[in-house]
Amino acid sequence: MAEQEALCDIGFIGLGVMGKNIALNLADNGYKIAGFDLDHHRIDDLIEEDALERGEQEPRIIACQSYTQLLSKLKAPHLIILSIPAGSAVDDVCLKLIDAGIKADDIIVDTGNSLWTDTIEREKRYQGKFIFFTTAVSGGEVGARFGPSLMPSGDPYAWARIEPVWHAISAKVEPETGRALERTHHTQPLTVGEPCATYIGPAGSGHYVKMVHNGIEYADMQMICEAYHIMRESLAMTPVEIAAVFRQWNKGVLNSYLIEISSEVLEHFDDETGKPLVDIILDKAGQKGTGLWTAVSALQIGAPATTIAQSVFARSLSTLKHARVRASNFLVGPNVEQVKESEKAQCIEQIHDALYCSKIVAYAQGFQLIKLAAREQKWPIDFGGIAKIWRAGCIIRAAFLQKITDAYDRDSDLGNLLLDEYFAGEIAKYQNNWRQAISHATITGIPCGAFSSALAYYDSYRTENLPASLLQGQRDYFGAHTFERVDKPLGKKYHIKWTDQDRPMVEVD
Repeated sequence: MAEQEALCDIGFIGLGVMGKNIALNLADNGYKIAGFDLDHHRIDDLIEEDALERGEQEPRIIACQSYTQLLSKLKAPHLIILSIPAGSAVDDVCLKLIDAGIKADDIIVDTGNSLWTDTIEREKRYQGKFIFFTTAVSGGEVGARFGPSLMPSGDPYAWARIEPVWHAISAKVEPETGRALERTHHTQPLTVGEPCATYIGPAGSGHYVKMVHNGIEYADMQMICEAYHIMRESLAMTPVEIAAVFRQWNKGVLNSYLIEISSEVLEHFDDETGKPLVDIILDKAGQKGTGLWTAVSALQIGAPATTIAQSVFARSLSTLKHARVRASNFLVGPNVEQVKESEKAQCIEQIHDALYCSKIVAYAQGFQLIKLAAREQKWPIDFGGIAKIWRAGCIIRAAFLQKITDAYDRDSDLGNLLLDEYFAGEIAKYQNNWRQAISHATITGIPCGAFSSALAYYDSYRTENLPASLLQGQRDYFGAHTFERVDKPLGKKYHIKWTDQDRPMVEVD
């Protein structure tokens, strides 16, 4: 019995930045961890950090040197969490655990940024060998350490076993207000508040929701950068001055983690040159692929996530640094004077409202994409629940998300956030400034693709009759693709025999 009590609660494989912090978070909340990583230095670093944090208490984490040893140190049935790169590495570890003797009722949880279709295939592939479960994680290294947002999906039995674990380590919010509860030290695990972890649905659904979360994140970041760019170039504001504006915005409807960290980045000065750090960082944006996956999925499903896609393209365009340098000395833009000092406050207000309205549209596109995917995959998604777990812990966490939760509380079948009374009212109130900000940027030659695509989406969505009628006529002319008529039942297809001189119309079966 004493030997059984000494066994660990959870096995943890992959002790990089995210894995190490999740493992320590689990230890903070009373779980004994058996850790393993192919890089033994990472294991040593984790054990050393655990020793510093626990003081005189019993070790909370033990080091393992092999997959077989890891299994031998765990209580049965085994619960093993993976924090490793997406792709073939996941299958490699799963196969090694099978060789080491993992059982059919053991659970392996993939917490990496796996492609959702890979997750579906893995659940099928490993059925009968062990239970493959997934949990998408958002919040970066700080969130992992002190409370992330968690999006689990897969076998309901596995969720029943892991639910108390994820509820313990996740970020927490006040249920009534949606305000994030802060945890900043390992000695203060949160035992109160609503956990930012909820079961999303069948295999693949959690990683799909996280993928769209990252797509929205791309859009949110790009729109903040466009706001910065307009203020920097047209209003001749310094990074520190723009940081002060962002800090003011963070007290209102734009309150968010991304606005907060943008302020900090803009206030930071490079030690070596003494210049603002933002002027030292090369303007080439990287990406790990989840935003691209979101844009590709939107195209495949037919969801017009235009602002998310534009934000992916903006990163791609930024990588063409050499070409942009050459073009800047060759291509001509408008010659417009900078905004007068007396007009700055009004312009800043317009930029604020453009960011706010564009943000609403980006979230509307993201949730619409999840809705269409859920319908196609037959996932029973709780959209209000998704908004709830994004209120704290994740990268796009914002006070704004409480309003999305409220919208789905009012109508759980809401087809688009723009059709919610609150959000429709907000855009009606601020859209003139939104349009003014985009007009100003366009006239002065400052690119604002995310702002512009969001406005184009909004105007298209609210337009009863789009020029797609002409487009469909063009398609019928060159390819006999047929069309429907406004004065006939939906579903009836027609074609004009364009090569016939009389051009008769025929109904197509």
